[in-house]
Amino acid sequence: MSDAIVTEGLRRSFGAVRAVDGVDLAAPAGTVLGLLGPNGAGKTTIVRILTTLLPPDAGSARVAGYDVVRDAAALRSVIGLAGQYAAVDENLTGRENLELVGRLYHLRGAEARRRADEMLERFELTDADSRTVKTYSGGMRRRLDLGASLIGRPQVLFLDEPTTGLDPRSRYALWDVIRELVNDGTTLLLTTQYLEEADRLADRICVIDVGRVIAEGTTDELKSRVGGDLLALRVSDRTAAGAAAEAIAGLGSGAPQVVPESGEVSLPVAEGASILAEVVRRLDAAGVDISDLALRRPTLDDVFLALTGHAAEATEEDGPDTPARGSARRRPARSQA
Repeated sequence: MSDAIVTEGLRRSFGAVRAVDGVDLAAPAGTVLGLLGPNGAGKTTIVRILTTLLPPDAGSARVAGYDVVRDAAALRSVIGLAGQYAAVDENLTGRENLELVGRLYHLRGAEARRRADEMLERFELTDADSRTVKTYSGGMRRRLDLGASLIGRPQVLFLDEPTTGLDPRSRYALWDVIRELVNDGTTLLLTTQYLEEADRLADRICVIDVGRVIAEGTTDELKSRVGGDLLALRVSDRTAAGAAAEAIAGLGSGAPQVVPESGEVSLPVAEGASILAEVVRRLDAAGVDISDLALRRPTLDDVFLALTGHAAEATEEDGPDTPARGSARRRPARSQA
């Protein structure tokens, strides 16, 4: 199986900030590659390079067999992109937006209309097809933008935190669409802060931090890095989280991880239930009150925390890694076919 996305030593800086620092990626055709990382990790910069919106400073990248720099014009005709902000014309109707994108892909009028109908139905926008987008809610705009990214039936689709702002029902509907696309042979690169999303959809995951790949593998492979079960507790007073971590240090198979904002402490353990009594004894001796204590299997959130030292945040990225709010700089990835 050939790789639809390949990068080698990819680098990009913004002034003194190195947003992407020697990233190597590979995504076989017909698979989903998930990029996970905290805010400002470099995920959006990578997507912008791979979709020809931003040239790399060094390294190389090929998508669908095209070099992202030398073959940029040809590449844009075989990719789709939906970014963090909906790039739709609010003065056009939903249908007009979709048909316009279809024509920019050089579809004949009848085919552009047919595919617009398909996207309107798929994303439950048929009843609003004749309304101008300025009257749409934020979630409706996101769904329309996603539909526009699929009009050209791209070989490779880039979704940069696509479900941000969607309600659960719309998010699950999008997951179904993604599975259908991949089953039909589309290759997908997905960036997300929803760890469940990556767990459900990605064949392989790369964890990005400070512009570098710090871990990669399947979800099971990454979870195995946490090791065994996880003892998870929540302190009654969030300021006591550090004291709780100190009290139970040495009991597990790794160091305790603390999320100060929520007062949560997690500890990888090999012995499981056999150490619960000792945990309670130590916390009581340290004068730490807890509101919850449980053993569970590790999740991608735990992997994220263990690898990066901080929790994943379900917020948009800021700084040099992100276009300004409302930017339409990513539109050419589907409009300059």
